Formats: sequence, structure tokens, C-alpha cells
Amino acid sequence: MEKSFKLAVQYATDSAEIPTRSQLRRWVSAALMQDAEIVLRLVDEPEGRKLNHQFRNKDYATNVLTFVYDNMQPFVGDIVLCAPIVSHEAQQQHKNLLAHYAHLTVHGVLHLQGYDHIEEAEAAVMEQMETQILARLGYDDPYAEHCNAH
Repeated sequence: MEKSFKLAVQYATDSAEIPTRSQLRRWVSAALMQDAEIVLRLVDEPEGRKLNHQFRNKDYATNVLTFVYDNMQPFVGDIVLCAPIVSHEAQQQHKNLLAHYAHLTVHGVLHLQGYDHIEEAEAAVMEQMETQILARLGYDDPYAEHCNAH
């Protein structure tokens, strides 16, 4: 059975280099194994920091936040990508920016479906899934020492 999903993309950032709606849709689709309704929001650092503080009690912006509202079918949730943090990480880690966005989008979608990386065994499963999904999308292993996207 074909999975179906609704994806709303919101751009709330001044960052110049950000993925298109069709790129984000492709990445979400590749990582989804179940029906879902998702809002994917790209934000700047102040909003990212506020959300991370409000919901995780951490006073800094982080690269990706996932909010699951309903673990019934279809899954309903929000994924927030903080554009300046994603860009900074890609630069620091010598990664292609779109490859890093793809990785974090896939990461958020897996969280939405119940995957986590708190325990070492869970992290290994999640990382393997991310690597396989990204390989199907044409991107290198995001956990490799030096990776460049195709």
C-alpha cells in the first residue's frame, strides 16, 4: 500500500541557501514508512532558541526539533529546522549544505515515527536507517568522517 502524506512547508528565515519545497518533499517521502501530516518549518536562530527553550528547557537554538502530536495513523507532527544552525554545522563539518538538510529532514521524520537515539542500540538503528535512506537519495553517509554529496 502506498503511503500518503500531507506536507506544509513554512519559510520563516532570512537564510539565502535553503532547500526548495520539492527537495524537502522528496526527503520526507523517502523517510516516511507510514501515513503522516507534517508541517516542516525553517526558522532563524531566535525562533529556534525560543522553541528549544520552551519545549526542551535548553537555552540555545538546535539544528532540528520534532514535535509529535499524534502517534495514531496518520502521524501528525511538526519538524523545525533552524537554518543558521544547519548552515553553520555544514560549514564546520565540511558537508554539502543540501546533504546536511536532507540528513536532518530524514532524522526529524524518523523521530516523528518513533525512532530515537537516546540509548546506544536505538542510536545505531536510527543512524543505519538514516544512512540507507540518504544513500537511496544519492547522498553519502552523514556519519562518515568527510562526506560530500553527489
